[in-house]
Amino acid sequence: MVRDLKDICLKLRSLLGDAVKRNLAEGVLFSGGLDTSVVAAVASKLVSLKAFTVALQGAPAPDVEHAMLMGGILRLKHLIYYFDESQVFETIPVVVKTLKTFDPMQISGSIGILIGLKLAKDNGVDAVMTGDGADELFAGYSSLFDLEKDKLDLELQRWWSTMTFESVPLGKAVGVEVKTPFLDPEFKSFAMKLDSRYKIRVEGGQKRGKWILRKVFEDTLTKEVAWRTKVPGAIGMGLWESLPKIFDSKISSEEFEEKKREYLEKDEVKIQDKERLFYYEIYRSAVGVPHPIDPKAKTCPHCNSNVIPASSSFCRTCGAYPI
Repeated sequence: MVRDLKDICLKLRSLLGDAVKRNLAEGVLFSGGLDTSVVAAVASKLVSLKAFTVALQGAPAPDVEHAMLMGGILRLKHLIYYFDESQVFETIPVVVKTLKTFDPMQISGSIGILIGLKLAKDNGVDAVMTGDGADELFAGYSSLFDLEKDKLDLELQRWWSTMTFESVPLGKAVGVEVKTPFLDPEFKSFAMKLDSRYKIRVEGGQKRGKWILRKVFEDTLTKEVAWRTKVPGAIGMGLWESLPKIFDSKISSEEFEEKKREYLEKDEVKIQDKERLFYYEIYRSAVGVPHPIDPKAKTCPHCNSNVIPASSSFCRTCGAYPI
């Protein structure tokens, strides 16, 4: 077992090193979490790396502290940028039109990604790396931790067949190439074939996803970063809690209830909250009223869009889950 684990660790490190070389860029979108820190640690040995971290001004943003720590350890050219509420509202329409969604979960994280991409471009960087794919390949989400092995393996297979990443189309929208080392075909193949018992395991009395990735890089990153609990991007940048409050202050309850009824009657779209209402009105204007391209295929009961793929339990258009 010990020898087996050592061999796997050496193989993972070697394959990821090759993947980063094939997907090397001058910049990295840098949250200071495990995934972007691993990419930065490998890439910083190959190029003078510029790291870009963004957060909402005045909001609790745990990414900043960890990114500063890791940026110092790796001696990165590290730029931390605080954006304000006006920039959030400038960015939202581009995100909605590019991703063709009014799902708050997708949009909230993508706001920061787009601002980070623009920041890179404004600083002369036309290609950046991201940590996309590590959570999906190595079971990083806590919703997977208590599944029996057979169910975990099936769920991961389902995820791999449907995973998409917002950073790639957002990069195209602003003219920045996004490179994803974890999704390099050779490395992705290795990760998919790796036994899931190396992906979720108890460490320090706590169940951890991405266990093998953490173990391989714990000395490089320091244990504080390597074993940091996963924080979704929107939370790390201070957007997840702030956005609902912003929209609550801008849209009255009376207006929300009136428009909620209006869009249910006119469009047969269920609007659950004020944030989604704001996004939906942009979506409706830019993309149109949601409707099924194939009426015979699986459709979302909340917005009538086709659910793609049909096996998915999540609607990419409105964010309804489970369906």
